[in-house]
Amino acid sequence: MKVMIAVTHLLGTGHLARALTLGRAFAAQGHVVQIASGGLPAPQLDHAGITLHQLPPLRSDGVNFTTLLDATGAAATPAYLAARQQALCAALTGLAPDILITELFPFGRRVLSAEFIALLDTAQALPRPPVLLSSIRDILAPPSKPERAQRTEEIVTRRYDAVLVHSDPQAAPLERSWPVSKRLAPLLRYTGYVAPPAPVPHPGQVGAGEILVSAGGGSVGRALFETAAAAARQRPETRWRILVGGQYAATTIQSLPRGDNTVIEPARPDFRQMLPQAAASVSMCGYNTALDLLQAGTPAVFVPFDAGGEVEQGLRAGALSALPGIRVLPAAELTPEALNSALAAVLADPPRPTGGLKFDGAAQSVAIACAMAQARA
Repeated sequence: MKVMIAVTHLLGTGHLARALTLGRAFAAQGHVVQIASGGLPAPQLDHAGITLHQLPPLRSDGVNFTTLLDATGAAATPAYLAARQQALCAALTGLAPDILITELFPFGRRVLSAEFIALLDTAQALPRPPVLLSSIRDILAPPSKPERAQRTEEIVTRRYDAVLVHSDPQAAPLERSWPVSKRLAPLLRYTGYVAPPAPVPHPGQVGAGEILVSAGGGSVGRALFETAAAAARQRPETRWRILVGGQYAATTIQSLPRGDNTVIEPARPDFRQMLPQAAASVSMCGYNTALDLLQAGTPAVFVPFDAGGEVEQGLRAGALSALPGIRVLPAAELTPEALNSALAAVLADPPRPTGGLKFDGAAQSVAIACAMAQARA
């Protein structure tokens, strides 16, 4: 079968990383996969076996998701947005997929509604319209107004065949962050978490015994990095490794103070392999990072991203905080002393079991989508 996934990441790279994991699962089953990516290029992410169709890229103006910037950092013009929309719809027409998946929309990316609606219209006008699925993570940004939830429900129930909820309902049912009505509930398909295979220890022992500090692949986390660098000086007996991502990584790395026990370097593609033997992790609580840590069993201190009123990571961290070896440190309380105190606590906890939750969400998504497409055929 032919599969198209439409995704636009505006700040970090988590949405694209999840879409790529999903795409690789389809490709592993012999399906033709094309991902239409509308965010900034992220060459560090693995897209082996997938055709990656790069649209004219957009990013948000920091945490202001209502202001879209183009590749140069200038405000995206109507002509630029129209060119994106045309390229996206042309990619869909050229592939004529059996399955079309929109990452996050219509539960998010409202600023790109015109683009996604045009894509849906184009899909439904094909001689053989594809099975249409929305793909969402475990925790969403709750709707700020009832009308937004109602509008989402209207689009889903009128246009979509199902919603793939990439969560284990035992840990995080969708109701935790989104109002699930009687009309919406029958369309939900819980897949389990979409995660790559559990990480295996790094063959070069990189990260062993270290405190790994990370903030994903986006240009965020400056305060976390600065605090970790200061905390490392208070804990000289331990080796720290601070991994800086995003387009301003080089500038941030140069500006951070470092001691003899601290390595500061760009975000690494082998980060997951470093986790199993690390002493502990300090990170935000994005979807992909949280899953990496749950699979690896690494003691973890979460500092949820909350700039601009964001609550998604805080909700996820709160749901995980009951597990051993996990502490949540709100960004407002982040100091070197508080960070070292939280680290001492997680390091004293008993090992955290790595079983019990469902991490086969990519394979389950493939099975659900293909069964629906076969039934339609």
